[in-house]
Parts: sequence; C-alpha cells; structure tokens
Amino acid sequence: MFAIVQTGGKQYKVSENDVISVEKLDHAVGDKIELECLLISDNGQVVAGNPVVKGALVQAEVLSHGKGDKIVVFKYKPKKNERKKQGHRQPFTQLKILSIKK
Repeated sequence: MFAIVQTGGKQYKVSENDVISVEKLDHAVGDKIELECLLISDNGQVVAGNPVVKGALVQAEVLSHGKGDKIVVFKYKPKKNERKKQGHRQPFTQLKILSIKK
C-alpha cells in the first residue's frame, strides 16, 4: 500500500514506516501530523482524489528539523569587475509515516 501526499507545494510517494524530508514545517519534534492524500493504491486498486481523497488519512511523526547541504550562488558580469557570491542552506523537516488509512 502506498499513497501520494502533498506538503510544501510538493508531492511525495510514501508507504508505512518511510522517512521523508519535506519543506520545513512549524511543528515540534515528536508531534503527530496529518497530510493531504491525493492518491491511494492498495494491491492494485487505485483511488484518486479530486483534489484529495475523501476520508483518507496519512499520519506522520516529526523526527527532526535541519538544514540541507550548502549551495553556492555566484553571479558575475564579465569585464565589469562585478561579482556576487552567496551561500544557501534549505531548511527541512524529517517525517516518519506512521499509518495510511482509507
């Protein structure tokens, strides 16, 4: 059994006991949250929502918060001595999928 859930403007394919990294959520570590379920597949039977599946419930637990690897943003204009260097680390939240219910 798997489900397609949406959070942070992105969609993720999840099964029970999966650990996924999503955009940062404003929940404390240990909180249990519910995610929007767009599609559920159970042994070949697919139920798609419009836009979400009615009565479907995907429960997850917040494991941790963190920051991703640093990326370097370097902009320059040739022959003009214009250079700009920036770094960025995207914050994320790790979730563990506890259960998927139809």
